[in-house]
Amino acid sequence: MDPELIGDCVHCGFCLPTCPTYVLWGEEMDSPRGRIHLMGQHVGGTPLTPEMAGHFDACLGCMACVTACPSGVRYDRLIEQTRAEVERAHRRPLQERALRALVFRLFPYPRRLRAMRLPLRLTEGARRRLAPRLERISPSLAAMAELAPPVPARVRLPRRVRAVGRRRATVGMLTGCVQGAFFPQVNAATARVLAMEGCEVVIPPAQGCCGALSLHSGLPEQAVRLAERTLATFERAGVDTVVVNAAGCGSTMKEYGDLLGEDRAQNIRVVDLSEYLAEIGPVATRHPLPVTVAYHDACHLAHAQGIRAQPRALLSAVPGLRLVEIAESSICCGSAGTYNLLQPEAARDLGDRKAERVLATGADLLVSANPGCTLQIGSAVRRRGAGPIPVAHVAQVLDASLRGLDRAW
Repeated sequence: MDPELIGDCVHCGFCLPTCPTYVLWGEEMDSPRGRIHLMGQHVGGTPLTPEMAGHFDACLGCMACVTACPSGVRYDRLIEQTRAEVERAHRRPLQERALRALVFRLFPYPRRLRAMRLPLRLTEGARRRLAPRLERISPSLAAMAELAPPVPARVRLPRRVRAVGRRRATVGMLTGCVQGAFFPQVNAATARVLAMEGCEVVIPPAQGCCGALSLHSGLPEQAVRLAERTLATFERAGVDTVVVNAAGCGSTMKEYGDLLGEDRAQNIRVVDLSEYLAEIGPVATRHPLPVTVAYHDACHLAHAQGIRAQPRALLSAVPGLRLVEIAESSICCGSAGTYNLLQPEAARDLGDRKAERVLATGADLLVSANPGCTLQIGSAVRRRGAGPIPVAHVAQVLDASLRGLDRAW
């Protein structure tokens, strides 16, 4: 934990109303400035107690406080450093260690996730029925059962998608772990949209995890290994720009300079899909899409990357589409990488809160830019027993408009 970064906090309190856990509980130690106070205590010699670790674990890492802070406190770096210290110095109970071992030996490995598709398909109905019983045994296991989406048909992406018309650029595309295993239709839509906008899309096979889940969970050594592999994959593919359609992945890959060193990361530029499409400008014809859309700000897109206007502009440019805003748009939905598995009670409260705000918009469709948010909010809407609202990615909406379809989600 960097004492200089800790010292930047003047404890003004601007972060309090933006912090999801402070909004839920009103506890000072579960606010950013409270956690920074605890960090300062530990740096000053106070042992890392289980209670202290619990306050750090309860943080979603949503970075809303970074956006709100007038003093420029780098809470993002502080919480990453602190989580690594927690994993080094804090001995967790056996059940917690077992759960974390399961999560971090499964989710950062796309092949292992894909291997789960058949068991999930076979147990889909049983999982929903068993979730209440699992809740009594392990809230985390119940959350896994509830969050797992219907398994889509497998989509095989080619290694290269040719540009439609004049080629304007050549870009790489990250397929991701959860995105690739459970939302392959989003990756397919992303490749089609880029191609229709004049980009040749290079999709290296056998891509691994970018390291986001590990980095945000206090496992920097694993994150470095995964980041090195990801960087090498795209370097071998011969691209200098990588387009990412998952907010958490894009946020981490943009930090490769901090993680691996600027010299190592300088050969690859990472851009979010919405950011890139806004940058190159449209050439493909948009066809009307008469739908009312509520756009959800994924935290690692809005707060960590500062990308808010671009996805809204892209959606608003679709003829016939009406964009509506969600109340408390800056408050996290509770997904936060692995948070909804490791802190299921708080995540459920935040998910229910977000679902209520989404349904209040009366929208026909919810649009997000992160697979975790899609899973989290979809699950929360089902829990409320309301009529289901479909959830799509920005890429899928653009894909439908560019191809003249009624829908593509």
